[in-house]
Amino acid sequence: MQSIRTVITGSGSYIPTQIKINKDFTTQVFYTENEAPIATPSAEIIEKFKDITGIEERRYASDELTAADMGAIAAKNAIINSGIDPETLDQIIVAQNFGNVRKHTIQSDAVPSVGSHIKHKLGIINPNCVAYDVLFGCPGWILALTQADAFIKAGLAKKILVIGTETLSRVIDQYDRDSMIFSDGAGATVIEAIMGDENSSGIIASSMQSHCTDELKYISMGKSYSPNSDPSIRFIKMKGRKVYEYALKNVPLAMKACLDHSGIHVSAVKKFFLHQANEKMDEGFIKALFKLYGIKDIPGHIMPMSIHKLGNSSVATIPTLYDLVMRGMIAGHEVLPGDIVMFASVGAGMNINAICYRV
Repeated sequence: MQSIRTVITGSGSYIPTQIKINKDFTTQVFYTENEAPIATPSAEIIEKFKDITGIEERRYASDELTAADMGAIAAKNAIINSGIDPETLDQIIVAQNFGNVRKHTIQSDAVPSVGSHIKHKLGIINPNCVAYDVLFGCPGWILALTQADAFIKAGLAKKILVIGTETLSRVIDQYDRDSMIFSDGAGATVIEAIMGDENSSGIIASSMQSHCTDELKYISMGKSYSPNSDPSIRFIKMKGRKVYEYALKNVPLAMKACLDHSGIHVSAVKKFFLHQANEKMDEGFIKALFKLYGIKDIPGHIMPMSIHKLGNSSVATIPTLYDLVMRGMIAGHEVLPGDIVMFASVGAGMNINAICYRV
């Protein structure tokens, strides 16, 4: 039986040009959250950091670019890749967390929305193309994709541009060693309503959760760890161990819930596109997920990674990674028509979500 399918018909990304390698942090003095200097030599801190996260370098946006600028570039690439007329878009949904943070400023520009800025930059005139933002931590792009699916399945939209864009480099505390995780970037996808059967391309199922009791404070905003800092200026802060433990416990369960809802066995999934926050954590998700199915031997080449060179760009990690794989730019990984893939993420809130998708 034919029905409306939510299909990704184009992808694009923007990878910033400024490269920050691990050695660039060698001279940096790091402090604890109690404002005490960390006695461990910076070089040793950096080496341990690399072993855990897998990050060797990260990308920062050049001074003149904002989240909207990067998002617009990624969006243009996705529009070209899809071949659509941008004037036919019904919605532009932008996942972001800090708005447009201009270089050397401490205030976010969130009005008008990043989505409105991107629509303007794309030159779209059609007033029926509605642009807006969603804030859901790092899982924001998947949430936006889920919303796009809901609008399409409800018959309220036929073409939607879904974007994830962020400049985390402008909200990090240089005295906090966790600052080495974060980076900038943008990824975008064009989503269309296409008629097909249950074996056609499209979103199969999704799942999401929010844990907002003690977990609320695992990733939040706070003052610099430097004892000489201005307490009125706030930066992104993360309780790394708490996030790690929470994610390893809950993300695999959410992934399995999504697969159960889709009626697909984990062994049928060809690729897992996971939020690029920590290499060891992502490996832990896959091990735990397969363990839930009683499987010990995990297939190789099922988890493409970009974190080694791009770092954690929050909402941009998954759409960027997907675009790179679709363009054949991640060695050893390709996705073919008919393949089943899974998107999954975790972040501030704390929020978790997953999507099962047939390419």
